[in-house]
Formats: sequence, structure tokens, C-alpha cells
Amino acid sequence: MVEIITNSAKETIALGKKLGEQLKGGEVIALRGNLGTGKTHLIKGIAAGAGVEESDIINSPTFVLVNEYQGRFMLFHIDAYRLENEKDFEHLGFDDMTGPGSVVLIEWADKVENVLEGVNAIDVSLYHDGTHSRKIGFNNLPGYVRL
Repeated sequence: MVEIITNSAKETIALGKKLGEQLKGGEVIALRGNLGTGKTHLIKGIAAGAGVEESDIINSPTFVLVNEYQGRFMLFHIDAYRLENEKDFEHLGFDDMTGPGSVVLIEWADKVENVLEGVNAIDVSLYHDGTHSRKIGFNNLPGYVRL
């Protein structure tokens, strides 16, 4: 596990950008953390690093469930928070989203654990570590990623 502390939203976005710059396509990133821990800020950075223009306007797709962004590859940003069950997640077309020409980013991944069991996802856990600080843990990082 790699653990990094960020002390502001700007630092969380910068960390995400560093990760996004190193992605090759085909990755699934499963993000877990309570409200306000920085999941969407990290995704903004990943999108910026992956070449998505206007990544600063990215927001959580809580009500639309999936946002799509074009960068060096297609990014699918899923918010599983409002899903009733894992079948709802599968009906979003998760299997169709995965592949070498895309990256799938899943907020609230803990709600779809069983669907992700067979997926070699990068696991990201975000925690409050003080008023403005966040502890961000990365598990299952590919060997080509250095944070």
C-alpha cells in the first residue's frame, strides 16, 4: 500500500493529475471514502493528467450516474452512491466501459464490491486526517505508476 497525505483540495487534485499522467488505458480505479474526503477532487486531477480539457468543471455524477470525458482515452466516471443494488451497476454497462481504450473511475466502489471481485482494480481509500488533510491509500497500483 502507498499512503499519501494531502493538505488541500489543490494537493489532492495534483496527486490525481500525477496518477492520470501515468495511466495507459484499461485501468479501473475504485474509490472509497466518506462524504467530503476528496474522491471527486482526485478524479478531477486524474482527468487533467489524462488530457481531459476543462477538467476543472468535472463533478460527481450522483444523479446521472455516469459521466464520460475524452482525453488520451475515454474516461467513464461512475457514482455508485445512489444505486439500489449491484445489478443496477451492471445495467449501467460496466463491462462495456472497460477495455484498453478507456479508464473507469468508480466513486463509492464499496457499494459494488461483488461486481469488482474479478476486476484487477486500483483501490483508493480516502480518509479525513484533520480539518483540511486527507490520507489517501492506494492498493494494487500497476508497476508503471509512481506516486
